[in-house]
Amino acid sequence: MATTLETVTSADITEKEREGKVCDVSDRAVWCLSSCKSNHGINELLNESLDTYWQSDGPQPHTVTVQFPQKTIISEICLYNDYKVDESYTPSRIAIRVGNHVGDLVELTEVELHEPSGWSVLPLRWPNGAPVSLFTLQLRILANHQNGRDTHLRAIRLFAPLVRSGLDAALNQALFTTLEARRYTTIR
Repeated sequence: MATTLETVTSADITEKEREGKVCDVSDRAVWCLSSCKSNHGINELLNESLDTYWQSDGPQPHTVTVQFPQKTIISEICLYNDYKVDESYTPSRIAIRVGNHVGDLVELTEVELHEPSGWSVLPLRWPNGAPVSLFTLQLRILANHQNGRDTHLRAIRLFAPLVRSGLDAALNQALFTTLEARRYTTIR
């Protein structure tokens, strides 16, 4: 079921979050890497700095496996790469696999990245347009630029849609259409 997915590179990944459309669910999951060099592991991949990175250490395909404790809808995967700095370490082809656990993953799509510098936004949908609900997500780095062996990924963020229902959704849609007004729709 592999298809090639169009990506948007150098996007502002926090815009939809500020608008109240999505939320970052990266910290709600357990993360596992296929391999890593010393001091270039999961902490470097998930921290806020774009100067640190995960570096794989072993044969391809390299994998990042993410497991959620409850079924979660993921609408976007955002990857930060810097081809100008990382060159042959930069992924060029990534397969996205989803499922209930590692044993039943199916390939949702395959992504081609062409010298990415900045955030690449990978929208997740089934071919019929339905949202992707999963327990387990896996990114498989199939190839790097210039036939590189190991991979650098500087950051990954996973976003889920914010679902509003009932009166809250109706009021939010009808009355609070500007970002300024939306600031006052909830109590912190």
